Amino acid sequence: MILVCGEALVDLVPQTGGDLWRAVPGGGPANAAVALTRLGEEAALVCRLSGDVFGQRIRDHLVERGVDLGLAVAAREPATVAVVGLDADGAAEYSFYLEGTADWQWNAKELPEPSGGVRAIHTGSLAAALEPGAGVLREWARSHRGRVAVFHDVNARPAVGLDRAAFAEGAGRWMDAAHVVKVSDEDLAWLEPGRDPVTVAERLVVRHELDLLLLTRGGDGAVALSAHWGDRVAVPGARVRVRDTVGAGDTFGAAVLARLSDLGYLDRPGKLAALDPGTAAEVLGFAAAAAALACTTEGADPPDRAGVERFLRGTSEYR
Repeated sequence: MILVCGEALVDLVPQTGGDLWRAVPGGGPANAAVALTRLGEEAALVCRLSGDVFGQRIRDHLVERGVDLGLAVAAREPATVAVVGLDADGAAEYSFYLEGTADWQWNAKELPEPSGGVRAIHTGSLAAALEPGAGVLREWARSHRGRVAVFHDVNARPAVGLDRAAFAEGAGRWMDAAHVVKVSDEDLAWLEPGRDPVTVAERLVVRHELDLLLLTRGGDGAVALSAHWGDRVAVPGARVRVRDTVGAGDTFGAAVLARLSDLGYLDRPGKLAALDPGTAAEVLGFAAAAAALACTTEGADPPDRAGVERFLRGTSEYR
């Protein structure tokens, strides 16, 4: 099983014409948990779920998609809401309503002790950045990194109004706690404006001694780097008819973990150090295909494993 820890919120997604919005359960970690189940992995979402109307909708959505909520905390605070805007190319931008909401109020007593069947902890997005809960989650993940692989998705959200320097410091601490880090070129453009993202990623790998760093570049594909091998690995972007990009990055990260699990690299954290560039390229290609397919649907609607495998065989179904 993979534990995904973080927010489960409601996205208000614009409908055709732009005058109406539809309430769609989302949040990066919740999307990743759904993607993992679609790809055949058992996933439990460690989250704080509101008891309000939106919170119940989120709960129903996750249960229907096979996500284990046995470790979810019943929270008194309201659910978080994100309003989604789409540009002409379908790229998503977000505005958040998160003051005093359920997702960020963690205390150490609410977090579980991972069972022997847990192979990885997936963290990231706003829950890993917003206090008071972010520091609590980071120490929890750090305390278990010797037993399970820790994956961190930086997923910077400048629209929330976070201080750049403070966010960068927190992201660095998360990288020290993680074995695998996913970061986008947009994340790095905000964190270190004007610098080449690949060069920044290379520096991060060395500084934090990462077993694997995944740099996603939207339609231009993705790059994998490791502190254990000098050459970087790159795959091109897949050409699809883009509906929108909501949930694509979350799907990418989930697909990386699913494929690493398939190949036995999550059996124990130390095995990730043995990942070679050729295998990393195969993992990267699988994840890039899954993320591309997530762009062909409305909202966060990740593909299943069969769909990804058909896509990799070269079918034209989604093109």
